[in-house]
Amino acid sequence: MSIQNAAAQKVLIAAHRGVAGGNVPCNSYPAFEAALRQGADIIELDISMSRDGVLYVFHPGMEPVFLRSERLISDMDAREVDQLPLRNQDSTPTQYYVPRFEDIMHRLRGRCYINLDKFWTCPERITESVRSLGMQDQVLIKTSATPENFARVEAVAPDLPYMVIARDRDDFTDELLKRPMRYVGVEALFEREDAPIASEDYLSGLRKKNLLAWGNAIVYDYRAVLTAGHTDDISISEDPEKGWGWLVKRGFNIIQTDWTLDLARYLGR
Repeated sequence: MSIQNAAAQKVLIAAHRGVAGGNVPCNSYPAFEAALRQGADIIELDISMSRDGVLYVFHPGMEPVFLRSERLISDMDAREVDQLPLRNQDSTPTQYYVPRFEDIMHRLRGRCYINLDKFWTCPERITESVRSLGMQDQVLIKTSATPENFARVEAVAPDLPYMVIARDRDDFTDELLKRPMRYVGVEALFEREDAPIASEDYLSGLRKKNLLAWGNAIVYDYRAVLTAGHTDDISISEDPEKGWGWLVKRGFNIIQTDWTLDLARYLGR
């Protein structure tokens, strides 16, 4: 089933880096397994590439946090990366190592949609891997809204479902619908509720075009406002109607969260 058809049936839950906690690090297979058990429809994962071209599931630049390494994966060979244990929430080494991308993809085959975050860092290599696995219909790629990115996706990955990350307004959808690519929707970022990209008319218009609207309830930095304050934090600490509920009623059909189980319960799963 296409991701558009799935989203027409229910609001989809995207688990941000899986579900981490205790001894289970984010961007690890146990984190993804926990997210699926808690009701995730989409697994969001990050991709890094080693110096010798091997893809790993890891957020580029977070090596000091999750590996206690000052060296980046992009500066290491695969044999070095394979020896790196992930750290848990207490910064203690775990028995889990940085997973290879293709290993994770094999484990998730046929079980969910997969948002390949950081696609733009090595699009050719990622696209090649997805095609070799035959998982084009299961993935979702994104870039920011620039002419250069549009051209690159069209050239490199026209067969992969593609979503644009845009802040406040959308000046590109009509153009992209005419181009030879699998354009499926918009990840909308906005600081104010009255931003054009968050209006009910705009979101309704996307649905009429069979396009998706992705809303971010996550808070990776409280100073970076993604959805005008309608966040996981307010949903958990005050009232889910102020966070997740607002996004659903406004018309978002995908919500990214760090609280998969609570969102699933709110949605009546």
